[in-house]
Amino acid sequence: MNTWMEILKSNNYLAAMKYIKDSADTNEYNESGESVLALSLRYKCDTDLIQLLIENGADIFDFDDEGVSIFDMAVTYDNIEMVEYLIKQGIDVNKTNRRSNFTALMAAACYGRIEIAKLLLDNGANKEMFDSKGFSAVDFARKMNKKSVLKLLEYDVETPNNLGHAR
Repeated sequence: MNTWMEILKSNNYLAAMKYIKDSADTNEYNESGESVLALSLRYKCDTDLIQLLIENGADIFDFDDEGVSIFDMAVTYDNIEMVEYLIKQGIDVNKTNRRSNFTALMAAACYGRIEIAKLLLDNGANKEMFDSKGFSAVDFARKMNKKSVLKLLEYDVETPNNLGHAR
């Protein structure tokens, strides 16, 4: 995995291509359980390098032990091209593998990823979903003071907040 980490940290497409040609495993994991594809998102690799990994078998439906998926990582690391690609590949924007039921829209709200939040909503993201503690995307946007996301989610300041759920 050290070779993959060096390649991804340096965003080196040619080295990745050579490593793959030399039979590298695009679905290798590090000691933290992160896949090569997940690391490529974390290190903000270029789209062409990420596509190279996918074209050579990297699993776009992968998720770690905590349930954090490649889709979640694309939202977190603000990779709208990857989010669009995954949606086109059939990713359900409302599905989460996280035990907390934290959704991609909630992540977009937390990080203020307004363009990604718009894309998710345009593709059927349910802004009324709640995580395991009863918080919605609006609650996360409020908590993180993401006013542009609150506006997008049509937050009404007159509406009572999070009724029936502990804060």
